[in-house]
Amino acid sequence: MNSSALTLRVAGIVDGTAVDGPGLRTSIYFAGCDHRCPGCHNPHTWPFDAGEDIASDELLRRIADNDFDVTFSGGDPMYQAERLVPLARAIKAMGKNIWCYTGFVYDDIRDLAPYSQLLKYIDVLVDGPYIEALRDPSLRFRGSSNQRIIELHQ
Repeated sequence: MNSSALTLRVAGIVDGTAVDGPGLRTSIYFAGCDHRCPGCHNPHTWPFDAGEDIASDELLRRIADNDFDVTFSGGDPMYQAERLVPLARAIKAMGKNIWCYTGFVYDDIRDLAPYSQLLKYIDVLVDGPYIEALRDPSLRFRGSSNQRIIELHQ
């Protein structure tokens, strides 16, 4: 499947952020999330129709222009996992590192299609729902202590 033929529902993009993984990154916030974690800092991304449809080739151009590594966030990118695979493959072909935030737990999705296909291209997965009672502002790159930073590929 050609990545340029796909569109993805994007709630926002932040160029040059340093809070969604190491170094400066292009963070793409995908629309849609059924986890609806109380205290979530991105509830505007929960609706599956939030934001706008953006072609994968447009996202790739922006990533190339920024020349930063990439973070998939949201919402929850896993709800668009099948459509994200060609984009992730193209990003990796550019030599970029990909972090991905999900409210799903890795052990529950690692062997399930389409998640497993996307995980092949993810370098670091931050998994688990945000749990407000476990909020810890001292944690780097995650909001609550139940969330794990899992190196899948490096």
